[in-house]
Amino acid sequence: MKYSKEIITGIATVVAIGLLVVGVNFLKGGSFFGGDDIYYAYFPSSGGVTPATSVYVNQVEIGKVLEVEYVGGKDSLKMVKMKFNIQKEGFKIPKGSRVEAGGIDLFSKGIILHISEDISMGNYKPGEASAIQGEVSVDMISQVQAYADPITQQLQTMMGTVDNMVKGVSAFWDETATSEIEASMREVKIAIKKFGSAAEQIEALVGDERVKISRIMSNVQSITETLKESDDQVKHILGNVKTVTDEMTTLDFKSVIEDAQKTLESVNAVLEAATNGNGTLAKLVNDEALYNELVETNVDLQRLLKDLQLHPERYIHFSVIGGKVKGADFTPDEEQELKDFVDERKKGN
Repeated sequence: MKYSKEIITGIATVVAIGLLVVGVNFLKGGSFFGGDDIYYAYFPSSGGVTPATSVYVNQVEIGKVLEVEYVGGKDSLKMVKMKFNIQKEGFKIPKGSRVEAGGIDLFSKGIILHISEDISMGNYKPGEASAIQGEVSVDMISQVQAYADPITQQLQTMMGTVDNMVKGVSAFWDETATSEIEASMREVKIAIKKFGSAAEQIEALVGDERVKISRIMSNVQSITETLKESDDQVKHILGNVKTVTDEMTTLDFKSVIEDAQKTLESVNAVLEAATNGNGTLAKLVNDEALYNELVETNVDLQRLLKDLQLHPERYIHFSVIGGKVKGADFTPDEEQELKDFVDERKKGN
């Protein structure tokens, strides 16, 4: 069976177009036969990632970046949308994983997947509906620049300091500084001379006082010898003091304190009994009627003594030239006691 040239040309054209489409798709990052899982992620910036760059997990390539699109919007974390595929069959991205766009090494860019070990929250589903929030990594050049900038600033500051120091040294060695140094040296020489004269005066003073110091040391030596000779007496005195203290220590202070305590307890018991109204002392202290009777008795006794002094004839009968004065009848002993009592009262007054 023969085919015409037109049919062969048409078939060849279709095959060529198909190969062209497949090749372009492959160059963009898609699999040769398709069927890859497509994911979307949003980033603040592209980080230098372009289509056809690779997607890595643990430094192993598992997919390609298909599209990088600027979407804008109010959210600065979603300014750039990236579309990428996963060509490894059965590979899933657990929720909680991080998607990082930026430098892979010093020369290449791409997307790095940091897979979460926690799979309890499930996996991201392919498609734009479950887009992943990504982050932009800092490339090596930026890291080196961030490290070098502070050092550069410090070097610039140090160079400025060195420059100022050089200027200061140059200014120091000008004619004015030289003259100031010469004046300073002259002042130093004058000060050295003054120190020399002061040293001479100190040496003369020490020579004058040397005799006094020798006498003082002699006196100190004699005092120490006297103390050494009195050592036996001091030891004897200390021994006597120790003996006295030992005897005082051995005294029975405990029995004395116990006797005193017993005496105080007895006195306290008597006072407590008197306060509570018990015993004779309490009656004498607290019985007001007895006190009043004693006062009345004292008053009556004072009246009796006064009347006895004024009118003794009322109580004692005696004879005057053979006559008798009547009074109370007393025995001789009673009369003598009464006279003695009156005499004692007279002496007391």
